[in-house]
Amino acid sequence: MKKNMGNADRMIRIILAVVFAALYFTGTVQGTLGLVLVILGGVFLLTSFVSFCPLYAIVGLNTCPTKKTT
Repeated sequence: MKKNMGNADRMIRIILAVVFAALYFTGTVQGTLGLVLVILGGVFLLTSFVSFCPLYAIVGLNTCPTKKTT
């Protein structure tokens, strides 16, 4: 897998995952919506740790900065 996520994208995903988990575990969001947010947060964490998003690959996005060779 070739990296397709930049650092800013990864940090945003980690922050969202923490917010989703906090909303669920404090009881602010419950039921089906809460479970969907927890699962989405898990996916965000996984993709940010491996720096690869399958959806980005399908759509053709790449937020990873390119290295210049001189």
